[in-house]
Amino acid sequence: VFGKDITLLLILNNLSTDRKTVKVDMSASTVLYTRRTVTEILKATTSVDLSSKQGKHIRLKIPYSYYGKYLTTDKRIQVTALCEVMHRQGLKLLVEKTIILEDTNIIIKVPRRIVVNKAATLEISYANPLPEPVSRCVLLVTLMNQQVKIHLARLAPRERSKIYFEFTPRKSGPLQLQVDFSCDKFSHVKGFVTIAVAPA
Repeated sequence: VFGKDITLLLILNNLSTDRKTVKVDMSASTVLYTRRTVTEILKATTSVDLSSKQGKHIRLKIPYSYYGKYLTTDKRIQVTALCEVMHRQGLKLLVEKTIILEDTNIIIKVPRRIVVNKAATLEISYANPLPEPVSRCVLLVTLMNQQVKIHLARLAPRERSKIYFEFTPRKSGPLQLQVDFSCDKFSHVKGFVTIAVAPA
């Protein structure tokens, strides 16, 4: 989840009966959806001894403080581990994992029944998932081909807040509501909901 530390496990298994020493070079970078690297955020090297048929776990932690300011709007981190078996020339294995961080900070609550030409109130709650305060918060609400820009108060670390949004649907059928939340530390966190409008 965006704003939290990331913990990964690399599991190494020695499938042979010979003892092996494996050198592991691990790195993590923020990337675009095209896989192009933006910034390297972590580099670590370790060595592991594996006896016959033994497995070992290597734990890798990427704190928010390492990735927060380098993440793009794609919210992707590419982690690679190059595992080299020592004293066996050319025996290398590359393990890759792409992590897409989830946004959990927009929740839209819709009344059970929404009827044409009757005012309805939605509850939009939004949060700061970060361990630091955020300011210049803006909520962009798109509904019925109209956009409303709402300037919000700053949010303390991990604070959640809510607003109430009133609208009157003019026709029955499905309506798309889109919410876009931005602030000084991150942008374009989106929430969607389809609203079913009943005839009068």
